[in-house]
Amino acid sequence: MPEHRIGTQDEWQAERAELLKEEKELTRRSDELARKRRELPWVPVESDYRFDTEVGTKTLAELFDGHSQLLVYHFMFGPPYEAGCPVCSSIADTLDPQVVHLKARDTTLLLASRAPLERLLAFRERMGWGIDWVSSGASKFNRDLGFLHTEEELKPFLEGEIPPTVVQNARMCGTDAGGYVTEGPGLSAYALSDGTVYRTYVTTARGLEPAMDYYGLLDRTPSGRDESASEPSWIRRHDEYEQTPNPAARA
Repeated sequence: MPEHRIGTQDEWQAERAELLKEEKELTRRSDELARKRRELPWVPVESDYRFDTEVGTKTLAELFDGHSQLLVYHFMFGPPYEAGCPVCSSIADTLDPQVVHLKARDTTLLLASRAPLERLLAFRERMGWGIDWVSSGASKFNRDLGFLHTEEELKPFLEGEIPPTVVQNARMCGTDAGGYVTEGPGLSAYALSDGTVYRTYVTTARGLEPAMDYYGLLDRTPSGRDESASEPSWIRRHDEYEQTPNPAARA
């Protein structure tokens, strides 16, 4: 652990009280942003998307499964992948237990990827998840939302210095950097009203952090996230972490 400022309990309490004011203000700001998200205009989904599911082909409206709201996590698992993205896998670890609670609030939550369904379901079994997973590979679903790019479009990025995290994750997925980054992660939300499906919200990148609970917890530890863009990612699929304690933690 790095050296850090040491203080008394009274000093800590005084600074903690000031910090709490800022935390409460952030909470209020977050509530206001949530309200603004809900007030965004709804956009009718006009494309006839089709998805491969465990019970056959379904339309987007049928994915609601009797509910009026739908959340889709766009999981990075493209056709050339041999295994799901490790970061998306860590997110699915968080999402999987939420399915039952969201159903209680009239909301269906599922995963969508472009790889063949049988490969997705085999990986889901390996991970021990119960969340529904559909294949969107036969449609332009990911492309229309901006979660799929061609290698030609990504040429400037691919011809530059590839970040270590991208190289590492591509290798862990059984593909190369180009095959890996053509896919993109994201979360999209929908409403079903009077037979019409509306897109209500879409986010990606750091907008996905609410589904990465470990970051919120690490933000409250002395070392924080302790990450660097110039270093490989520490995130692994949950069955790939070393089981032995970190020797540095005992130093």
